[in-house]
Formats: sequence, structure tokens, C-alpha cells
Amino acid sequence: MRPVEAHLKLAALWLFILLNIIFRDLHQFVMPGFLETVMTGQFNGMEITPELMLIGGVVVSVPISMVPLSLLLERRFARPLTFVAALITTVTMIPPAPIDLDDAYHLALQLIAMLAIVVVAWRWKPAATVGNAHYS
Repeated sequence: MRPVEAHLKLAALWLFILLNIIFRDLHQFVMPGFLETVMTGQFNGMEITPELMLIGGVVVSVPISMVPLSLLLERRFARPLTFVAALITTVTMIPPAPIDLDDAYHLALQLIAMLAIVVVAWRWKPAATVGNAHYS
């Protein structure tokens, strides 16, 4: 494989995770009875409230934000932020209830990608300095 800068690897991996989250959620809509269940105001034994929807929005904002932040922030900021975002996202992607085969498949892909994100961030070395400027 050709060498790819850590910024780009991280952005691509965060995007990969996001796409898997989206497609897993889309799969739920075609499951028999899903829409009827959600329309009752309950899902997986939890009441669907505005506060729960806000929490869900905040949680999914973490990997969404990491796509541009991985590209725009310098290593000294992006690297620690990546570890925090990886922890938050991993904890929130583990389902509270039994999962079906497509959920398990997407979860496995997301966990593998998350491991890759942590490895890339861990191995991310500072870029060489050019003159007095430091590029990373």
C-alpha cells in the first residue's frame, strides 16, 4: 500500500464508521414492525423522549465532527481528541439490547475501524520540521 498521511487515514476511518452507522439505521427501517414499534414512543424498552433524541444527536456528532477535525487540526490537538472521541463513540455504539445479524455485522466493522483509528493515532509521529516551522 502507498503511504497515507495520518490526517487522511483518520478522516477516512471516521467516515467509514459514520457510513456504517447510517446504513445500520437504514436497515432498521425495513425490518417488519420497526416503524410500528417506534410510533408507540418506545424502542428497546426505552421511552423515546426529546431528551433521548438530543443525546442521540450529540453522540452522533462526535464521529461527524472528527471527520473535518482530523483533517484540520494539528497533530498535537487531533491526537488526544481522537482518543477521547474513540472512547465516547465506542461506548455508545455497543447496543443495550440483543442485536440481529445485520447489527452484529455493522458493529463488527465499526469496532475494527475504531481499533484502526486508535492504532493510527497511537503511531502518529510528529512530522519533520522544515526550517523553524513545524508541520504535522
